[in-house]
Amino acid sequence: MLSTYALSLLVTLASAWTPQSNAKVFGRDTDGVMRWLPGNDKFRGVNLGSQFIIEPWMASDEFSSMGCGGLNDEWSCVQSLGQDAADAAFQKHWDSWITQDDITQMKSLGLNTVRIPVGFWIREDLVQEGEFFPRGGIQYLDRLVGWCNDAGIYVIMDLHAGPGAQFPNQQYTGHGVSQPGFYTEANYERAADFLEWMTERIHTNATYASVGMLEVLNEPVHSGDFPDQAADMVNTYYPLAWNRIRDTESKLGVSDDKRLHIQFMASAWGSGDPTSALPSTDFAAFDDHRYLKWDTSITATKDGYLNAACSDKRADNVIVGEWSISVADNVQDNDELGIKNRSDQADWYQKYWAAQVLAFEKSAGWVFWTWKCNWITGYDDWRWCYQSAVAAGAIPKDAGSAASINPC
Repeated sequence: MLSTYALSLLVTLASAWTPQSNAKVFGRDTDGVMRWLPGNDKFRGVNLGSQFIIEPWMASDEFSSMGCGGLNDEWSCVQSLGQDAADAAFQKHWDSWITQDDITQMKSLGLNTVRIPVGFWIREDLVQEGEFFPRGGIQYLDRLVGWCNDAGIYVIMDLHAGPGAQFPNQQYTGHGVSQPGFYTEANYERAADFLEWMTERIHTNATYASVGMLEVLNEPVHSGDFPDQAADMVNTYYPLAWNRIRDTESKLGVSDDKRLHIQFMASAWGSGDPTSALPSTDFAAFDDHRYLKWDTSITATKDGYLNAACSDKRADNVIVGEWSISVADNVQDNDELGIKNRSDQADWYQKYWAAQVLAFEKSAGWVFWTWKCNWITGYDDWRWCYQSAVAAGAIPKDAGSAASINPC
């Protein structure tokens, strides 16, 4: 047992973290529960994007095969196909997009974490009349987390899409809308009901034993664009989410060392200070999304991207929960950075991967977006897809080998 949780695996505010006298450093206890990473490991993981929330930009062939080609999101797909046909199409997708072989491969590549994005609608009684979402996903989620548990892979359960959509015009919300509708008392309550339900499921279903973190909302609005909504979320929804999770754990008699880390988007996301209204920060965790692709301050060349990655520094207390090795749209297919029909770019992209990994491991670690995609922009753009980037030689077969690449 350690005297402090300053090790980076415990992704909390360093100044606010309170060690628990009976906490375990590596948590497969005698009852099989795993709430921590082993030793002083960094988070090295992948997102399971488009498993439970399909984003057609990265899974266009898959969406087309389901009968939803050209549609924007899951809502429009279900509305177009009709509920029963959509349920059948989605169940076929859930059964095949991420398989047990995928989980085995992740483990073999040195990955120790997966982040599972889910929509609130996976708890089906939260879906209201006039909303269009697929049904039947929970059995596939149960199976997936069971595979992770069997493999000893840590799971971050991510409420990726909240009721009413938390960000405008985004496929990851499940329903592209011009104005975000999440920021109401009724939708906060639906989201809190989801978190309460998921917390109970995690603590009472043995297949969820490696789920150690529950993210209360992915990528909400920014304060600069929606100041009132962002402030209300931080002041109202965040403490509500915290209390509902902790109250559920108290009712279940969960011991301190087995409590979930509750994750929020970090201040760097731009929605405000997530801790400002929380009743506590014990076992709080923070998520930072860092896409160099969209950082317009970076010179969009090989030297520019590598220099930026090598000098990058994120906050000490966060997991970088989304990132990629993609580059700006206007240069992604040019002579210097393009990969279409080329096999000579993998070495440079491996350095770009390694430079970002080293930067993020100065903090608590990273979760790449994403594990699997298909035919982005008409070809296998592995800059977004960990599995195919490994196959292309652009990501090494050992997730812990970044330092040996010496990218900087």
